[in-house]
Amino acid sequence: MAIYEDDVAIYDSRRPPEPPHLHTRPTTEPRWVKWTLIGIGVVFMALVILMPLAIVFIEAFRKGTEVFLKTFSDRTAQTAIQLTLLVAVIAVPLNLVFGVAAAWSIAKYEFWGKAFLTTLIDLPFSISPVVSGMVYVLLFGAQGWLGPWLQANNIEIIFAVPGIVLATIFVTFPFIARELIPLMQAQGSQDEEAALSLGATGWQTFWRVTLPNIKWGLLYGVLLCNARAMGEFGAVSVVSGHIRGKTNTIPLHIEILYNEYNFAGAFAMASLLALLALVTLIIKTALEYRFGDELAGTRRH
Repeated sequence: MAIYEDDVAIYDSRRPPEPPHLHTRPTTEPRWVKWTLIGIGVVFMALVILMPLAIVFIEAFRKGTEVFLKTFSDRTAQTAIQLTLLVAVIAVPLNLVFGVAAAWSIAKYEFWGKAFLTTLIDLPFSISPVVSGMVYVLLFGAQGWLGPWLQANNIEIIFAVPGIVLATIFVTFPFIARELIPLMQAQGSQDEEAALSLGATGWQTFWRVTLPNIKWGLLYGVLLCNARAMGEFGAVSVVSGHIRGKTNTIPLHIEILYNEYNFAGAFAMASLLALLALVTLIIKTALEYRFGDELAGTRRH
């Protein structure tokens, strides 16, 4: 017993001492600095985000519920809503396929040009949407590179739904890919390799191993992509031609109503987009709260 106690004493004497600040605050600033910074953040958020959002709903109902509902009974407003939903229904699934494929190739494989591909995915974040819309006009417009051939074959892209879809895809395609790339990189490829070693095919591995591992990050990216697709203005404004009742989405219809001094109608339509943003934020917050660990990898970019 004495030998054992001596051994324990020697072991304890060799252990490094615990740092004295282990249970102290991570910062040494006075408490008033902490509350000042928090107060600045709260005031800034209230002035820049919460107040404008509240004004949108206040102005939307300023003339009463009847005027608010009348805005949505207008045929051009209904067409704008339908077109916005149609563009989102087409653009988001296409971006989903591209995002999964791009994330898979970048996270799972090593190849020449990998860094360049990652940079291209981030390109729409740095290019103005108006510039991207002008590029499509240059390519597919009547005086563009492919314009004469498109006219000869009676194919409409610019000032039509296909052009709006293409512009929306361009400005929104990084969202899903950039959510999945760091998540897949953090998870590694051990699970897929184990499935393949047990005789699973590539599709079986994807559906039963990869997809369940990324499902919440994928849903998170789809939410962000959908919100941006419905609210896009710059690129769509350039390629749509502002044809009322035909190529106007909700943001473009809001601009027309505002320019016509129909402020009640403009804010009513704007409240619809604001409501969409709030619903997206609520779902996003719920996902982060419920599946925070699985989504943690998506915060590394």
